[in-house]
Amino acid sequence: MIADKLNYGDEIRVIAPSRSLSIIRQEVYDNALEFLTNQGFEISFSKNCRELDESDSSSIESRIEDLHDAFLDKNVKAILTCIGGFNVNQILEYIDYSLIQRNPKILCGFSDITALLNSIYAKTGLITYHGPHFSSFGFNKEMEYTNTYFEKCLLQNETYLIEPSKLAHEYFVIQEGFAQGEIVGGNLCTLNLLQGTEFMPDLRNKILFLEDDNLVGDYFRYEFERNLQSLIQTSGFEGVKGIVLGRFEDCCKMNIDVIRRMVSTKSQLKNIPIISNVDFGHEFPFATFPIGGVVNIKANASRVALEVIEH
Repeated sequence: MIADKLNYGDEIRVIAPSRSLSIIRQEVYDNALEFLTNQGFEISFSKNCRELDESDSSSIESRIEDLHDAFLDKNVKAILTCIGGFNVNQILEYIDYSLIQRNPKILCGFSDITALLNSIYAKTGLITYHGPHFSSFGFNKEMEYTNTYFEKCLLQNETYLIEPSKLAHEYFVIQEGFAQGEIVGGNLCTLNLLQGTEFMPDLRNKILFLEDDNLVGDYFRYEFERNLQSLIQTSGFEGVKGIVLGRFEDCCKMNIDVIRRMVSTKSQLKNIPIISNVDFGHEFPFATFPIGGVVNIKANASRVALEVIEH
């Protein structure tokens, strides 16, 4: 199920299903609001998005109320999360998924929001979108690339290629091959929180898009590898068609040799295309892509192509 595309002039609702809007610096808030308004969108904010507790978040009840209200409001055409965090999985069991299924809309965010995007897709079949938060538009870091792919994915119907930004320069081929499948994934450690629950998407015939933020310093590559191993051991992983890795921060020390060694030790990853250094995750700029949408991967020594054909 695909929600109607966004149009200039439409209302976008900002919600805070993880951390509160109140933690965003005023300058970032002002820049984001100005940018999106200048693009031609009407921006509204959910009733409880500024509520703030000791976890820099708000109550489960408040977050659920705002999520449901955003999907029910006929004037709202798309929903942006304000920022990520650490606790969106608290609300998953309280969501009325039938309400969302009856009122399909664009929902976009990343990081901790990975759990919400993938659970809604798993429970309803609605395509959701891994892309910028509201706050992401408040940073002047290669915004042209980020906004271009936001528009390609959410405002247009045409097939599009995800091409490297100027900062990425190029994609790295870890293993060659061709594959087509539906996208699931996002932030790896957050996706893994869904394992063993009713909110985990079926991994069969899927292309995994995976990235992670460096919260553990010099231990990042070890943490990433064990999280990847955990995902590999999930039921249905044998049906995964390919893997796309996001661009890592320099401090992660995840160069192409490290990734190739990591992949070479895992027999379950043989014979599927794997590429890395793709523009999504916690490094600006980044592309928007559909969770549940269809992508083609073509990867060989001479060319890499990521083609989103259903979004």
